[in-house]
Amino acid sequence: MSNAIGPLQKTLLFTLVVPGTVAVLLPRYLMRGYPVPVSGLLSALGALAILLGTSIYFRCAWEFAIRGLGTPAPTAPTKFIVVSGLYRYVRNPMYLGVALAILGQAGLFHAPRVAAYAAIMLLTAHCFVVLYEEPTLRRQFGESYEQYRCTVPRWIPRFTK
Repeated sequence: MSNAIGPLQKTLLFTLVVPGTVAVLLPRYLMRGYPVPVSGLLSALGALAILLGTSIYFRCAWEFAIRGLGTPAPTAPTKFIVVSGLYRYVRNPMYLGVALAILGQAGLFHAPRVAAYAAIMLLTAHCFVVLYEEPTLRRQFGESYEQYRCTVPRWIPRFTK
């Protein structure tokens, strides 16, 4: 367990800085005109999406630290390819969790600017994945990543084999 303390601490720091900015600070900035949650079905679904998205992110971050012995940060990557947990169903669940949390805020506060921001965040993530992450993982993990890439979809989860 002591081997996981370093990656867990680094993952927590990364989470505070990067997803904290992307999923909390920037949406709050965009919601300057929407200070309080609105009631109704959309708000309830938004709150649920925030909880689900946050849970997805932290579950994936845990997998990176414990199974991969690394972090989500490109500067401190995992030592082992992570294909367990939610990564069995989709290659990028962490980005999807962050996007879901952002969309949840859009619903909770009825903030269309935040929904548009979520779309921009996903487009940016897609470009980063295609142009940086996938080539880097291919170099780092070789054939094991290639096999994983061919069997697990990038964005739309597949729950059956």
